[in-house]
Amino acid sequence: MEKIAGEIALSDNPGASLKKWREIFGITQTELARYLKVTPSTISDYEANRRKSPGVNIVKRFTRAICEIDQRKGGWVLKKLQVNKDMDKIFEVIEFGKPISSKEFCKKIEAKVITNKELIEAGKLYGYTIIDSVRAMLEIPADDFIKIYGATTQRALIFTHVSMGRSPMVAIRVTKLKPNLVVMHNLLDIDKLALKISEIEKIPIVSTILSLDEIRNRLEKEFIQG
Repeated sequence: MEKIAGEIALSDNPGASLKKWREIFGITQTELARYLKVTPSTISDYEANRRKSPGVNIVKRFTRAICEIDQRKGGWVLKKLQVNKDMDKIFEVIEFGKPISSKEFCKKIEAKVITNKELIEAGKLYGYTIIDSVRAMLEIPADDFIKIYGATTQRALIFTHVSMGRSPMVAIRVTKLKPNLVVMHNLLDIDKLALKISEIEKIPIVSTILSLDEIRNRLEKEFIQG
């Protein structure tokens, strides 16, 4: 909860940040307004920055509201946001300040499109996760695999230490949650089964040879700061 409140409070565009988190939690303006006992137009005004920047109390009320609404629905979003310290060494979850297009994301990391180019044209991303594919397969319990998605599945999964991409795609295939984009880092060649899974699941695969530090720097500068 503190992470969400902090991001909104420090954002140069608090309205966009409020809207992003409301959508990530799958809550409508009407549902949120009913919980906060305000009109839907009030929520709309804050999200469109038609009102003065929300103060600390408003941010706290908003954050508490979306978390409590999620808890009533089973707390699935909050569970995805909870990552223990050991998991931090295996994967790194980053959320964007506002959603960006998959096409823009791929351009920024100089990605080569391997499958489903048409889906990249229409895709939207709220963040990305860098995953050590070898350690993830060996060390992450099946029930915890959900946590690589952070706040939402509308993200790019960047798999490192891959040779042909089979293991990451098989792991995605056997789980319920699916990402909007898969990035293979330093891919040597693409496995035929990985291609087939990409086709069946309608998940675009791209590859990049940029260093992880360069990827982080480019994305942070363009989409996270401010």
